[in-house]
Amino acid sequence: MRWRYIGAVLAVVALAGCAATTTSATRESGPATSVTPRATESAGRAPTAEPKPKPKPKPKPSALPVAPPDAATLPQTQALPSTTDVAFKNVIHDFWLAVTTGNPNYAHQAFFPEKAYEQVKAIADPAYDWQTRLWYEFTLDIAAVHPLIGKNARLVRVVVPTEYAIWIPPGACYNSTGYWHVPGSRVVYRQDGATRSFGIASFISWRGDWYLVHLGALSRPTAVGLVDDPQAGPGLPGPPGGC
Repeated sequence: MRWRYIGAVLAVVALAGCAATTTSATRESGPATSVTPRATESAGRAPTAEPKPKPKPKPKPSALPVAPPDAATLPQTQALPSTTDVAFKNVIHDFWLAVTTGNPNYAHQAFFPEKAYEQVKAIADPAYDWQTRLWYEFTLDIAAVHPLIGKNARLVRVVVPTEYAIWIPPGACYNSTGYWHVPGSRVVYRQDGATRSFGIASFISWRGDWYLVHLGALSRPTAVGLVDDPQAGPGLPGPPGGC
């Protein structure tokens, strides 16, 4: 009887141990289908879109150099400038950039230099005349021609009538030194499928390079911007003359 009782007690203990193990395992693992509230919330939320990269800004246009920085301080030469070299192409690049933007400062390097003008003109204050008349009138003329050029205008060519080029000697036109001068160039461009043009009144030389000096006119009665002979079509270069 004693052994039977001990066996019964051991059987009860074993059953209790199995029940405790099962309950503990159930508590640790939990029901297979249980989902926490946070997981349910995340599952129903739309994925967050990544921000699109911002487009890179377009590079700003820049002027191109025509001559070395100290060229205007050196003496004049009688070299006849070219209209096909890099220096002249840069003059036209800077000039067209000034025209299309309406900002004359882009053409500053393409314009006849102030230090060279001081050597050319036999007048009381050539620097003052350069600043208040020559350059100032050029800025007015850029402002006048800019509205004629549409956003989609394309430069075709600049016709420089070099057959009209003449050497202006010292003593002429209030000059203390000479230079080459060519009048009546034509700026030919395409706009809205049509060919149009306007004039450049005067190029003059310094040390073998052409520079802009008069755009709308060689002279004018008042300080007002002018456009030289705007035409539908390429127009005609010239006439010869002037200084």
